[in-house]
This record gives sequence, C-alpha cells and structure tokens, in this order.
Amino acid sequence: MNLKPVVTEKAVMMIESQNVLTFETEKNKTKQEIKKEIEEMFKIKIEKIRTLIRDNKKYAYVKLKKDFLAIDLATKLGMM
Repeated sequence: MNLKPVVTEKAVMMIESQNVLTFETEKNKTKQEIKKEIEEMFKIKIEKIRTLIRDNKKYAYVKLKKDFLAIDLATKLGMM
C-alpha cells in the first residue's frame, strides 16, 4: 500500500469542481487494485478511475460517487 494524496492547485480545483481526488501510487498497480484499496481504506464508493504515468510516477484520478464528497475526504486527510 503506497497511496500518497496529491495537493496541488490543480488537484484542489478538481476536488471542488469534479469530486475527484488525486493520488500518487505504485506504477505496477492496476485500476482495480487502486479502486479496491481506496474503497476499503476510506469506506467510500468510486465511480471511475483514470490513471496517468509521468516522470516514472503513476497518478490516479479517483472520481467518487455522488453520495460521497471528495472535499470531506480531503479534509479528513488534511489536504484542505
């Protein structure tokens, strides 16, 4: 388990506008593994995950289902 929340201006804007959290994760993890890990860890439901590999790092853009607010989770994680 190696999830690191990303706190950049863009990431915070995505939390507020699209209900999306951004995590840096291990490069070899699949979307299913990331989804399962986040859902179990934070007791939330995920609508979809997009991933991006840049500079040998993998970023997961996690869109939460409408019943779960990204801003609440971000506050709990100390991102906001």
